[in-house]
Amino acid sequence: MSALFSRLATVLIAACLLFTAPALTTPQLAAAADPGYLMVHFTGEGSTGQQMYLSHSTDGLHWNDLNGGGMVLRSTIGTQGVRDPAFVRSPDGSKYWIIATDLCIGCGQSWSQSINDGSRNLVVWESTDLVTWSKPWLLNVAGAIPDGRNAWAPEAIWDPATNDFVLYWATNVPLNGATKHRIFYARTSDFRTITTPRIYIDRPGAQEIIDTQIIEVPSGVGNYRYVRASGDGQITLEGSNSILGTWTDLGNLSGIGLTGSQVEGPMWMKFNGTNRWALYLDQYASGGGYMPVVTTDPSDPAAYQKPASSSYDMGGTKKRHGWIMNLTAAEESRVLARWPNTAVNRLQSFNFQDRYVRHTNFDVRIDPNVSPLQDSQFRIRTGLAGSGTVSFESVNFPGYFLRHFNYDFQLVHNDGTGQFAQDASFRQVAGLADPTWSSFQSVNHPDRYIRHYAYELRLDPITDATGRGDATFRATS
Repeated sequence: MSALFSRLATVLIAACLLFTAPALTTPQLAAAADPGYLMVHFTGEGSTGQQMYLSHSTDGLHWNDLNGGGMVLRSTIGTQGVRDPAFVRSPDGSKYWIIATDLCIGCGQSWSQSINDGSRNLVVWESTDLVTWSKPWLLNVAGAIPDGRNAWAPEAIWDPATNDFVLYWATNVPLNGATKHRIFYARTSDFRTITTPRIYIDRPGAQEIIDTQIIEVPSGVGNYRYVRASGDGQITLEGSNSILGTWTDLGNLSGIGLTGSQVEGPMWMKFNGTNRWALYLDQYASGGGYMPVVTTDPSDPAAYQKPASSSYDMGGTKKRHGWIMNLTAAEESRVLARWPNTAVNRLQSFNFQDRYVRHTNFDVRIDPNVSPLQDSQFRIRTGLAGSGTVSFESVNFPGYFLRHFNYDFQLVHNDGTGQFAQDASFRQVAGLADPTWSSFQSVNHPDRYIRHYAYELRLDPITDATGRGDATFRATS
């Protein structure tokens, strides 16, 4: 009960701080125990920043980085970088997808190359529980567009009229005398195959449009079932009663001092239990990251209000173009349990103390002077096989764990099976060579321990002093 009151107090304080004028109050949550919100995003340029990150909020305004601010998914395909992710949830909640731009600026491709000869693919992950994700795959969405030169900023929305998803994204293409980004769409039910792409949004003349996101609005709010916000020189608002029907220009946010030259990446969020919304906008021109504007009617430009900067907190990492999901209680419980702020550690060898456990080409060994350092960094998590055990998750390949197979060790993607959980879980016991250090006993082969042999990691029975030294390690930062 004390936790309930504490959370209620936090929400009420946030509500009081959002706006200075009495009429401009933050949306109250329906109840203090309502589940919160999950944001998927990237953080910046480079091979590390252009990966998938998660942040969580209890009130929709104050965000905490999950996983200690570290990436939660890494693309190992295409350009090996991802930007502009979107969450997609099936209508029955049995399946989830993350869809993202296949783009890695500063890791082999320039902006000019990515605009004029970029990846025509999207990167897709799939999950049944929001925490264990498949390996990514590439979905070619722009290859069928004549002279389509890239595929950026994907989004998807369920269309109840046809019982499938409308998938939409931006592609740079020469057409009618103008080479520019236009929004295309296709239908899909599984994000593995799509219908023939068609133009969805084409602004007049040379005006480009890259970022657009649609929300469904409940009956009784405004005059439209759907509202979309687009970055197209302004933050333009449009309304429609059909996803693929006629859209009406409703105006833009220039009235509150926000134009397309200042902000991009519109990202909607509905506050739980109330007809109020936040439209998050990325302050790319100033490098300020995301800020929310709040409204009671997404279709009315005059209803949007900018908050005081003290009324929201985006957390420790910069949030770049992403997507916000309203969580159920079960989803929130799973997500917070999967990605707590677990410390980053290295495993130091007892008898070769200049060497650390590391992965290289997904093989596992002990080496000195590890480069890059992240190859020797792991999060020692509660074991996949359950409490009382530990598992070692790679920092730079999240979702990949140290696993034994035929008594050899590799860094392997978690496939979610019980066999994988057993093979990747260990009991941490007092060091066999020194009780102030640690040894790691196999869960499914309890007569065997993690040890190095000729610097390679193995799972072996330990019978002598050499073996005890080889099987003893220290977790160190």
